[in-house]
Amino acid sequence: MGAHRRRCDWCNNGTPIVRDMEPVNPDYQYWCEECARALIIKGDPIETYRELEGEPIYGRLLDEHCTLKRFYQFARA
Repeated sequence: MGAHRRRCDWCNNGTPIVRDMEPVNPDYQYWCEECARALIIKGDPIETYRELEGEPIYGRLLDEHCTLKRFYQFARA
């Protein structure tokens, strides 16, 4: 199933913008913008990720909301 057909694994509502490439729980790999923003604000951002929309939406969210810069990696296909 392509990412465009998927729903966010957390809210099961939004269209995913990012995939966690090293999820703690494999049931939660795909995140919509709102849930991804909530993760960042909570202080638990995705560290190894792949953007799904072609735009760096998740990267912008990290820049906007993450005060502590960690070692984030954009996963290459």
